Amino acid sequence: MVINPKVRGFICTNAHPKGCAANVAQQIDYIKQHKAELNIDVTGAPKNVLVIGASTGYGLASRITAAYGYDAKTIGLFFEKPPTEKRTASAGFYNSAAFETQAKKDGLYAKSINGDAFSNEAKQQTIELIRQDLGSVDLVVYSLASPRRTDPTDGVTYSSVLKPIGQSYTAKNLNTDTQVVGEVTVEPANDQEIADTIKVMGGEDWALWMNALSEAGVLAEGCKTVAYTYIGDKLTKPIYGHATIGKAKEHLDTTAAELNETLDVQANVSVLKAVVTQASSAIPVMPLYLSILFKEMKAAGTHEGCIEQLGRLYKECIYNANPRLDDDNRFRVDELELLPEMQAKVEAIWPQVTTDNLHDLSDFDAYKAEFLRLFGFGIEGVDYSEDVSTLVHADFNS
Repeated sequence: MVINPKVRGFICTNAHPKGCAANVAQQIDYIKQHKAELNIDVTGAPKNVLVIGASTGYGLASRITAAYGYDAKTIGLFFEKPPTEKRTASAGFYNSAAFETQAKKDGLYAKSINGDAFSNEAKQQTIELIRQDLGSVDLVVYSLASPRRTDPTDGVTYSSVLKPIGQSYTAKNLNTDTQVVGEVTVEPANDQEIADTIKVMGGEDWALWMNALSEAGVLAEGCKTVAYTYIGDKLTKPIYGHATIGKAKEHLDTTAAELNETLDVQANVSVLKAVVTQASSAIPVMPLYLSILFKEMKAAGTHEGCIEQLGRLYKECIYNANPRLDDDNRFRVDELELLPEMQAKVEAIWPQVTTDNLHDLSDFDAYKAEFLRLFGFGIEGVDYSEDVSTLVHADFNS
């Protein structure tokens, strides 16, 4: 079939198999081109890597960087929808199939598990695969982004919310469907919603993973583990800081400290810059903020996507003798976004943006292009008029 994007709000309901493969190939090429640079001044390097949430965005970039930057063996875990003859797979399925195919062609070990990472079954299956093939892992990347989580202990499914705490929050907002700039008001969360969001987006599952791996004896001595977060600055603080997500992020920081105390690991939360992901596009304020930020960072020559960020995270933080750490022991590679002069430019433009001047004062076209790229659309060199099969073979464990 000829596959065109089907976009509803912040969701694209289909994906292009060849476009996803091309997007993965471009990220692989980037790391290949920078491999020598990534290995300068690093202390050690990853050898056996587990990426939990490995199919899109920062998780996929983590896996590509480990494999192609350092020749690491990688196991990826994700929960993605396979294709049928009439429906495409999810983008993450196509991404992971493309990565595995290319990695194996290049002589790199790469295996994947498609299942619910929150479950005890997925943890046990992963442990058995590590024992069988790798013996142990020396880096565990936790990069899950899900709106809900079923607690394996009590069987209850918890849902997260994106709400402020204490009082309602009204801010400028961009409707990405209509390209109308208006306002959005988000009502404050109640106590139950705050607690549920922490259950989904906090560090509880990260800790369950690390403890399960440790108890099974599959963590290498001095194993490193990172979990990803975003902080932002003035414009995004009301929704990322004093909000339900902010409480979950506090829990993530607490979890890192506890892992460092109780296990033989180096655990750090890693703060990354704002990029277009399926998760960020659902958050009020972010599409407009990103559209302005992209324009200004491109003009300054400092714009980075997921793969550029992960290359720097490995080189400058995870495997650096003097990593860039903040006062809370978090790795930081968001410094270019948070430069005072960059934030001042974005803050100055923010109140001026209207529906009429959106394309003059921001780079919404770049935002939209990045969003579509997540699903394999708008990739250079792909013929989107071609009749393609939705079916792509993937030898995932499930």
